[in-house]
Amino acid sequence: MQLWNLERARHLLTRTLFGYTRTDLDQALSFTSAADFIQQRLLAEEPLPEPPGSWVSEAPVPNNPTVDGNRYRDFTFWWLQRMLSERTSMREKMVLFWHNHFTSERDKVNFPQHMYQQQALFRRFAFGNFQQLAKEVTIDPAMLIYLDGRLNNRNAPNENYARELLELFTLGIGQYTETDVKQAALALTGWRVEGLNASFNKASFADSPKTFLGKTGNFTYSDIIDIVFTKEACAEFLCRKLYKEFVYYKPNEAFVKEMAAVLRQGGYALKPLLVFLFTSEEFYRPDYRGAKIKSPTELLIGTLKALNITNPDWGYIAETGRILQQQLFNPPNVQGWVGQRDWITSTTLPQRGSFSDSLINGRRANGQRLPFMVDALAYARSFASAEKARLFVSDTTQYLLQTSLSAQKLDFMLETLLDGTTVENWSTNTPMADMRIQKFLRTLMRQPEYQLC
Repeated sequence: MQLWNLERARHLLTRTLFGYTRTDLDQALSFTSAADFIQQRLLAEEPLPEPPGSWVSEAPVPNNPTVDGNRYRDFTFWWLQRMLSERTSMREKMVLFWHNHFTSERDKVNFPQHMYQQQALFRRFAFGNFQQLAKEVTIDPAMLIYLDGRLNNRNAPNENYARELLELFTLGIGQYTETDVKQAALALTGWRVEGLNASFNKASFADSPKTFLGKTGNFTYSDIIDIVFTKEACAEFLCRKLYKEFVYYKPNEAFVKEMAAVLRQGGYALKPLLVFLFTSEEFYRPDYRGAKIKSPTELLIGTLKALNITNPDWGYIAETGRILQQQLFNPPNVQGWVGQRDWITSTTLPQRGSFSDSLINGRRANGQRLPFMVDALAYARSFASAEKARLFVSDTTQYLLQTSLSAQKLDFMLETLLDGTTVENWSTNTPMADMRIQKFLRTLMRQPEYQLC
């Protein structure tokens, strides 16, 4: 791919970040090519953040729901802040991708320390090696709790993790047999959770030959992962999921196979695959732009970025995410959030509109004041075209929407901004200009196109 311009930069940022600011866009366009920006900024390795509190290294204390609930709250706020301040790094987007791939639910994991450890693992492996990540996740305390690996022993094998490992994490349905599940479960025996850590108890391990996916040996969990990753279906499974997340919800299977070849050739290192994907013409196809429905988290954080709000009420943001059906650390089931059309219902669509309204009005849907809101005049004046109504409408719609509005809709948006005055008389210095700008922004963000990225 050679072409690198505003349109492509906007598409890349909206798919790989939780929204973007105009500063982010300027930074992306300061690079001479997409490949340079992707390698030097989007996928750059950055220092790991400080944890949300010293509690992450404290031994879990059973039956302490108030303390654990407060820690999950602080952990959620901390992660949302990471997303808002990510600049042009894709790392937090990948952390959420892995959280939705190797799912764990807080209601079962219970202890926030374990969930933090798992997220820290996802952050370390955000652009890392998929095969090694699968091994690490297999003996991760949160996963051992969530899918009952800690209950798996040679005398009473538990197949929960073995089944999901094959069905949802690596191969997909049709690529293994029930016997493979049972034999994998035996190889996964012996692991327990003690305090913060996972430990191996050899006395609970099925120390005997297993036959798995056509191979026989006294396999351990690591051997099982290695065998799984010899199958072509494994690379295709992950690439299909990445394609659906970042490109289009209906995979182009021929291109998925190209992606899988890159992944296998790189020994399952993710970064070369992401560079290949985000520099491909397939990714930038015009019919894919604005074809993805924003997840609640993309909507929430992206709207904060779009309106230059840097210090929101995180309790309100997190609660809105829950209402919109994406409570972080609590996916609906082991399949995670399906996304796309599942995000929009007759209930959640109006609630999405109420959220963007609230950032502009400074009030919740029930009328209660929020401690933050957009400064409408300052926001409008941050655009060079602020005093030219028609151009201002064009600039803001281009910035806030990933699809172009029809001429009729643009005229409607202009009329909304003018609110009875004329183009010639428009100025941000006239009385009630702030109210007009608020009305314009509310109307623009309630357009169906605003729900797309």
